Amino acid sequence: MKISAPVTKNQTIEGTIEDLTYEGLGVLKVDRYPLFVADALPGETIKAVVTKAGKNFGYARCLERETTSPDRVEVKKEDRRLAQAGIAPLQHMTYAAQLVFKQHQIESLLAKAKLDIEVSETLGMEKPYQYRNKAQIPVRLVNGQLETGFYRQHSHDLVPLEDYYIQDARIDQAIIVVRDLLREYGLAPYNEADQSGIIRNIMVRQGYYSDDMMIGFITNSKTLPHAQDLIKGITAQLPHVKSIVHNVNNRATNVIMGPVTKTIYGEDVIFDKLLGNQFAISAQSFYQVNPQQTEKLYQIAIDKAQLSDRDVVIDAYCGIGTISLAMARHAGDVFGVEVVSDAVADAKRNAKLNHLDNVEFVANKAEYQMSKWQEMGMKPDVIVVDPPRKGLDETLIESATQMAPKRVVYVSCNPSTLVRDIQRFAERGYHVVGPIQPVDQFPQTPHIESVTLLERD
Repeated sequence: MKISAPVTKNQTIEGTIEDLTYEGLGVLKVDRYPLFVADALPGETIKAVVTKAGKNFGYARCLERETTSPDRVEVKKEDRRLAQAGIAPLQHMTYAAQLVFKQHQIESLLAKAKLDIEVSETLGMEKPYQYRNKAQIPVRLVNGQLETGFYRQHSHDLVPLEDYYIQDARIDQAIIVVRDLLREYGLAPYNEADQSGIIRNIMVRQGYYSDDMMIGFITNSKTLPHAQDLIKGITAQLPHVKSIVHNVNNRATNVIMGPVTKTIYGEDVIFDKLLGNQFAISAQSFYQVNPQQTEKLYQIAIDKAQLSDRDVVIDAYCGIGTISLAMARHAGDVFGVEVVSDAVADAKRNAKLNHLDNVEFVANKAEYQMSKWQEMGMKPDVIVVDPPRKGLDETLIESATQMAPKRVVYVSCNPSTLVRDIQRFAERGYHVVGPIQPVDQFPQTPHIESVTLLERD
């Protein structure tokens, strides 16, 4: 039932924040009509101005806090830009409160679906900042000067930044070095309005264990002016840089990288480790951005899989083989499928790199390949799924359950689609065993990963 808005734009109101949305916005209700308010926590009484009033919900901006939640962290004035850019939207919450909020996200969705499933406390980080091992930073002209930073939320207005808070500090340092070199040699930043200029983005990848660094220039032009000067300046100031690449993207698109990447210094890849396995990481590789938490996430998946050295495992959405190779050390045979052919090539290379010969990778859509394997009569003991935010295709669930594995281990990055898919598995005779384990891969943000074990009835 649609509710007519009891408030109007620019109206000033007072009230108490009742809850948080899945995005971490405070919920203030006026006659059951919800207003979503940034930087507001449950229990806080605030004065706010309505900025948008839709038919079913609206938005408001906090003008004044009359009471303050014990879960609030005061944010320094210079750090408020991180919230403006959407980099750390939960930085105003204590970390303990963030972990409870993420557990509550999953619990609320399960309750709404009338599913009585326990959710464990969120597994957090000792140091919940400076964790990201990859950055893709836009380069734009701001007040007549080349700047690096991040876009203001819901816009393409650049907020200049030097400290990104959630990125590895070595990455922040590298971005400043590159920015200053671009200024020194007068390279023009990209202008979206007329598609002019040269430098669109700077990409930096940092090995957590290896200390290897890769720097990438994403350009609007086919050439990179002053390439040798840039290489000389970077390697003099950042001696741990092992690879510098040039990627061309001259299309009017929000996609950051173009299809072709050329190595202009050092190696084509950098290396890092996860759970003892070594991985070659190229400019375009998908690799988890928080390696410390990824190791915890994957170890939980391995533990829930209860593998023996005779078990056959299917890893759907295998990427460059991170989960597959971790499980291959505990299983008989592992079969991985991934739609991105370059990722499959990386996965095969990573299997050789780690001398694992009990793994096979196939390039295909997961749902298509699962149907093929089912038709071939494959009988896996365990199926591991780590899908994108949209969750699992229903045909994949159908094929997976037709193969009748003993266990399905579901690694989720979206509680909403996880709950939907749990219901679909239940319709086909699989139930959740033990509590769902949330893992905080992205501290200071609302995103939450989790691991769920399902077994046949």
